Amino acid sequence: MMRWIPVAAGVAVGYVLGTRAGREKYVQLVEGLRDVRANPTLDQVQRTVRNVTGPANSRTPADGSATLVAGHPQP
Repeated sequence: MMRWIPVAAGVAVGYVLGTRAGREKYVQLVEGLRDVRANPTLDQVQRTVRNVTGPANSRTPADGSATLVAGHPQP
């Protein structure tokens, strides 16, 4: 019951800071995110992670319907 209080406080602080920052700051953040996503190093890291986790991901169905319980796939 009490776990939602820190989450709600974080959302409230984020909202207040976000509204004070305004549209300019939002545009700066979006442009920065686009720059990061366009970085070739990020693509290389994503490929490496996919290669390393490939066998682990092959156990889950393509539609994502399986859930993990204690590290074991469940139907």
